[in-house]
Amino acid sequence: MAVAFAASLFTASAPVSAQGIAHTWFMRGSIVGIDYRGPVVCIGRVDGAEAGQVLEVYRPAPVYLRRRGSNHYRKKLIAHVAVDQIINDHYAHVTVIDGEPRKGDIVELQRHH
Repeated sequence: MAVAFAASLFTASAPVSAQGIAHTWFMRGSIVGIDYRGPVVCIGRVDGAEAGQVLEVYRPAPVYLRRRGSNHYRKKLIAHVAVDQIINDHYAHVTVIDGEPRKGDIVELQRHH
């Protein structure tokens, strides 16, 4: 009985863990929507986002390799956006500086070496 109870606790908590993993690995750093104020990105307080930060916007671009006979993708820089307002721990509004970003594009903080 104790084993069944422990297993049910683990099973019940699995979706919560899965949500955290999905957010961290699959959504973070993307444009998740566009509302009346502009694009909303999945980078927020938890990620260290601050108003004024400039993010590079990339779109996956297919690259065909003849010798391998398969498609691969590279990131193509298509725009820059600036963080206007942190919405919460996970999301922020941004303003388009240049380019034409759209939902699903990848956003990354510019890194200066």
